[in-house]
Parts: sequence; C-alpha cells; structure tokens
Amino acid sequence: MSTVELTKENFDQVVADNEFVLIDFWASWCGPCRQFAPVFEKASERHPDLVFAKVDTEAQQELAAAFEIRSIPTLMIVRDKVAVFAQPGALPEPVLEDVIGQARGLDMDEVRKSITEAQQAQ
Repeated sequence: MSTVELTKENFDQVVADNEFVLIDFWASWCGPCRQFAPVFEKASERHPDLVFAKVDTEAQQELAAAFEIRSIPTLMIVRDKVAVFAQPGALPEPVLEDVIGQARGLDMDEVRKSITEAQQAQ
C-alpha cells in the first residue's frame, strides 16, 4: 500500500476508518526525516495490511501542534483510535519492525482498560 498524506481535513477519517495506522511526522528540510523515509516506505511494502501515513509538519502545523510534535521525525502508531506509541527519532529498520510487532501484539481491551483506570485515578 502506498503511503497516505495526512492533513487536518482527512486525519480523523483515516484514523477512524483504519484499525492500525503508522504516522510519520516529518519535514522536507529535516535530514533524519529524509533518512527515515525509505525505511518507512519499505515497511509499508512489507505490511500491506497496515496504513502508513505521513504528516508534513510544515504544511500541517496545526496537526503537528495538536499532537505536541517537538522533534522530527516522530513515529506514532494509532490502533483502534488510540495512540499506542509515539517516539521521536529516525528508527533503524530492525527497530521499526520490532515496534510494529509489539504494537500488533497489544491487547487493545487491556490498553483501553488501563486508560480508563488512569482517567478515573485523576
């Protein structure tokens, strides 16, 4: 599957319509972003069942601000409309594959339960 370009106009729809979305927050002037781009693309080819998306932080400043992106590239994984991973830095291919595997293995019922418990404790 080719990478989807996310904007503030289509973000909610893409996340709502897909169970598992990997999001690369990037900018064209960012050297590490350019280094990570081919790793992200290769992973998208290896995992056609997942949605790989990119947010150009220069063009989509509101979206980057909404997620408090302070450093790029930042990889975020959203499963069932819940952000389960967010980390700045260009991940090497084996690390990206490991992160994808860990995110696939999450029990989302347990994740939602933990979120609910944390909210109730506040």
